[in-house]
Amino acid sequence: MRRPDFDNPDLPLSELFHHWPACAGEFMNRQMLCPGCPIAPFHTLVDACEEYGLEEMAFREQLRGVMGAI
Repeated sequence: MRRPDFDNPDLPLSELFHHWPACAGEFMNRQMLCPGCPIAPFHTLVDACEEYGLEEMAFREQLRGVMGAI
């Protein structure tokens, strides 16, 4: 199975965590409850950033750093 497009604004968080599990640590470091949340199949990174008051592009770059380290 091919990995989804990380930059797709409609990518559900559950898919992000499934394909790039190391990213969950970045969420947990910020005390974000997204990993393991029952809403993760319905929320996107855009939603999470809005909910937690994060700048989306900056957070995406941090996640890319984790993804590149895998």
